[in-house]
Amino acid sequence: MDELMIKKVVQEVLDKVGKEEKKTAGPALTNPGITEFVGTSIGDTIGLVIANIDSELQEKMGLDKRFRSIGILGGRTGAGPQIMAADEAVKATNTEIISVELARDTKGGAGHGCLIIFGAEEVSDARRAIEVALKELPRTFGDVYANDAGHLEFQYTARASYAIEKAFGAPLGKAFGLIVGAPAAIGVVCCDTAVKAAEVDVVGYASPAKGTSFSNEAILFISGDSGAVRQALIAAREVGKKLLATLGEEPKSLGVPYI
Repeated sequence: MDELMIKKVVQEVLDKVGKEEKKTAGPALTNPGITEFVGTSIGDTIGLVIANIDSELQEKMGLDKRFRSIGILGGRTGAGPQIMAADEAVKATNTEIISVELARDTKGGAGHGCLIIFGAEEVSDARRAIEVALKELPRTFGDVYANDAGHLEFQYTARASYAIEKAFGAPLGKAFGLIVGAPAAIGVVCCDTAVKAAEVDVVGYASPAKGTSFSNEAILFISGDSGAVRQALIAAREVGKKLLATLGEEPKSLGVPYI
């Protein structure tokens, strides 16, 4: 009994120390005091600006010389939400999308991270674009669902702009939808369900070895009438959530669904 009591007391002390360490550990640095820093958001996303990019680096990056300033949006988890947020940022600012790159990342998950570069003649425009994108991200993560086995993503806009055109080849000004299913096997069924549910135009399709950074995803890009695109997304979402739930817990939204 004495030995059990000693073990219990020791464990209580260790638990208390652990809690105190958590209390004293400071939060993530909200502002590092670096002029290039704009902010952070969901998906381990960071927003940065360079007011006057080095000319040699500018040349190596293949940037148009008229863009003295660039905005940088990078995330470790997700690519679709960041691209959709960047699309809204372009609509709201005097900037252009220079490049969209999808990294094989997601912090060890099934999908992509991303690197998105905005070009601007004035640093104020670049900074504003990043601010808009960071503010949009909690919304665009609303129809991302995940559990330990994988994730689903559904994105919609009534009017595609230059970020979506750059990343997915979407027709400008038309309604656009994005469907992602991981593991890819579930994604294939989601894609098929979507095109059977409504009259939409298939803009593109990507799979682990075709069009992705070898991520375990099947992805569909659709365009067309606004109502039809939404209908296709909703049908795919219902099927995808049921299928992903067979591999683990019920997939949870990472935000507030908006579609």
